[in-house]
Amino acid sequence: MALIPEDRVVDKMESMLNIASDFTRLKILYSILREEKNVSEIVSLVGASQSLVSHQLNVLRKAHLVVTRREGHKVFYSLADSHVESLLRIVEEHAREEK
Repeated sequence: MALIPEDRVVDKMESMLNIASDFTRLKILYSILREEKNVSEIVSLVGASQSLVSHQLNVLRKAHLVVTRREGHKVFYSLADSHVESLLRIVEEHAREEK
């Protein structure tokens, strides 16, 4: 029998899944899956406005799903850790399964 995690953990899981479930945020996460990118590179790949991408990157950063690195005036974004990549891969695999 599986044990249900503590409420605080379930609450954190819910928040993280809600944040990651946005269409644009998922595309952003995939755009930086292999390597870090700056905002203009992400905008080009995602096909959304710069202001929308910047806003969504801020949401992802506050949720600790992405991290930043500054180089001069440019800010580069990458996935926070391998758990984020694993989450994307598992959900994608499940979504691709035919039912």
